[in-house]
Amino acid sequence: MAVPQSRLFVRNDRPLREDGKYVLYWMTAFRRRASNFALEYAVEEARRLQRPLLVFEGLRLGYEWASDRMHRFVIEGMAANQADFASAPATYVPWIERELDDGRGLLAALAKDACLVVGDHFPCFMLPRMVAAAAEQLKVKFVTVDANGVLPLQITPGPFPTAYAFRRFVQKQLASAWGERPKTDPFRGVELPRLASLPSCLKGAFAPLADPTEFLSSGGVSALRIDHSVGRAAFVGGAGEARKSLREFTARLPRYAEERNQPEEEVASGLSPYLHFGHIGPHTIMDAVFKLEGWSLDRLTTKGIGQREGWWGLSASAEGFLDQVLTWRELGYVFSHHRPKDYDRYESLPPWSQATLDEHSVDPRPHLYALDDLESGRTHDPLWNAAQRQLVREGRLHNYLRMLWGKKILEWSAHPRDALHHLIHLNNKYAVDGRNPNSYSGIFWTLGRFDRPWAPKRPIFGSIRYMSSTNTARKVSVKNYIARYGDSGAGLFTDSP
Repeated sequence: MAVPQSRLFVRNDRPLREDGKYVLYWMTAFRRRASNFALEYAVEEARRLQRPLLVFEGLRLGYEWASDRMHRFVIEGMAANQADFASAPATYVPWIERELDDGRGLLAALAKDACLVVGDHFPCFMLPRMVAAAAEQLKVKFVTVDANGVLPLQITPGPFPTAYAFRRFVQKQLASAWGERPKTDPFRGVELPRLASLPSCLKGAFAPLADPTEFLSSGGVSALRIDHSVGRAAFVGGAGEARKSLREFTARLPRYAEERNQPEEEVASGLSPYLHFGHIGPHTIMDAVFKLEGWSLDRLTTKGIGQREGWWGLSASAEGFLDQVLTWRELGYVFSHHRPKDYDRYESLPPWSQATLDEHSVDPRPHLYALDDLESGRTHDPLWNAAQRQLVREGRLHNYLRMLWGKKILEWSAHPRDALHHLIHLNNKYAVDGRNPNSYSGIFWTLGRFDRPWAPKRPIFGSIRYMSSTNTARKVSVKNYIARYGDSGAGLFTDSP
């Protein structure tokens, strides 16, 4: 089965060059071999044209919030990809920019001898701008492919106001969308010509990275002009690590329904960083859950009325997790896809939330904290401080506490617009799964996106859903969590000298 047309975005009107030397796959968002529609389409075209396939995975310097943490995670993924592609009938080229703007012109140089360029469609952060710039510059056909979720973004009619509304849509579309799934291994049964040598442009500043693992172990990241104050994450990047995390999560999945909101328990999947950088895809994750539960499409009911429980015919834990990985995750992608100019702007909030926030923007704030105080976890609230320190130290934040973390920033900021700025900065700087449509969903949910007005109205919050550390501590156990992420600095992850 060919990659569905609903996954394809033709980015320019340039011709396909049938006498080109290779098909070029520019890997930017879906950094994996398995279950990757974009790679699958590139393989299809290479086989159709009987040309070699060149897979180019790059990493630039000049993006906002570039740091040791983000760079290392991507390069660890490159090391895994180098191993995964070693047995494939394709040439894999990892490349890292060593000096700012060294990569300028590299994609165009690679495309000069290409039949066409295949890229990734990711509706967030800097990638849409990169794709738009490439579409103008490339002299050959350029197609990007949507491998973000189970549902193709192009079949959605527009952004959805709530998870309930989107869930109804998902339940009506899932059977057909799941039937158009990506191949687990796009190279299985495929024979392609091989490149005799690398393109001649890959030399000098354009020379590829010979060994990502050696680059990391030799301290190569420390020489780059990025933020070295944000140390490595508490977990390792790469498709292999993603698969390992998935195996570990499915072993504890039966506990998910009862313990997912407990900060002192390691029950959450931990997969969102790998999803963000494309080291694993949603089909692989859902397959693992279905295998564990013995599920197949014929177990679906015929009605999709938006219910969170009972529709799948699975355990409460499996259904709760699937609602997160399918409904809530893809809800954010759909919003970013249909609101590309303002998904990260205050003005994208629903009118009711803007009205209530603006009305209460002049309310007295019992506590006001500057960004530096928030970043350092210097507030009067020990639970919030612990959550912030986990984020800074490890690159992740417990899912339940992330909601409280955001609500308190709204409460402690001089204006809701200031709160939004603080939320975006702290999340994108420290969270490995930041700069993602799903993480923007969480940030904006704090301010009312995908939610409804709540009564009674409260100072500062107005009709926005309210959360407090006191109530949170009543619902879940946090004593050991606070002790673990106290201000002693214990557990801080940094690069080795």
